[in-house]
Amino acid sequence: MGTSLLTTSVPGGNLVSRGKVRDIYTTDEALILVATDRISAFDCVLSPGIPGRGEILTRLSTFWFEHFANTVPNHLLATEIEDFPEPYRQHPELAGRSVLVQRLDPIPVECVARGYLAGSGWKEYRASGAVCGIELPEDLTESARLPEPIFTPATKATEGHDENISIERMSEIVGGEMAVRLRDLTLELYTAAADYARERGILIADTKFEFGLDQEGDIVWMDEALTPDSSRFWPTDDYEPGRSQSSFDKQYVRDWLEASGWSKEPPAPTLPPDVVEGTLSRYREAYRLLTGSDLVPVTASG
Repeated sequence: MGTSLLTTSVPGGNLVSRGKVRDIYTTDEALILVATDRISAFDCVLSPGIPGRGEILTRLSTFWFEHFANTVPNHLLATEIEDFPEPYRQHPELAGRSVLVQRLDPIPVECVARGYLAGSGWKEYRASGAVCGIELPEDLTESARLPEPIFTPATKATEGHDENISIERMSEIVGGEMAVRLRDLTLELYTAAADYARERGILIADTKFEFGLDQEGDIVWMDEALTPDSSRFWPTDDYEPGRSQSSFDKQYVRDWLEASGWSKEPPAPTLPPDVVEGTLSRYREAYRLLTGSDLVPVTASG
């Protein structure tokens, strides 16, 4: 299975953030995002990591950014480390899992699109019959396909869970015109991606996008794109409304943690080898189905 890369160290580099998954470095004019093999659930970083996971997330995001390059600008400047500035190009462990990206002014709202009723959307629907203020038909079941995709923004929480908000609340945060532009762009991207994925055996139940503004004030797609971390991916051949679904994303890890009896307070239980392997195989299969090829690691991690 290989060794997980859980942390990075670049002597002479400028590390500015070490998040749940990414290590972020700055250069004079850009950022370098490094996706490690760390994995988190319920706001805890788990042990051990998932070997090669960071490369899958990075390369799948790059695939989607390039796929939609004519729809919306994205933050990518370079994806090969030989195109990175010094000293980063001297670190082969970064290859395949790192990108050089624009510095942007992040828009402080997550743009979520839902085509199916799951997760926090399902919980909110059961309580109120609506999601983010959007009234939905009565008697929908868990995992039901919605009549049409809906836009359900969320605030970005620095700690804990993000909070679903209405587009009216989003308008108060970013302005009415910007809220409408982001809603329309989110639904356009989601609808096209969901159609593409469905033909390849994956239902994208929901996903979140993040956008920023460049120096000219133009909207740029940033962070990650349609990955198993930012989306719910369900196999089309096993889909059945009325229950939770098998998945290609880290819901598999969440389900194991729920069944373990863990209180969801740190420390989290150690993931057993079969859960690590099962998670990795699901990420690899999602990559294969969506891109049409198996992922061949650029370098061995570790």
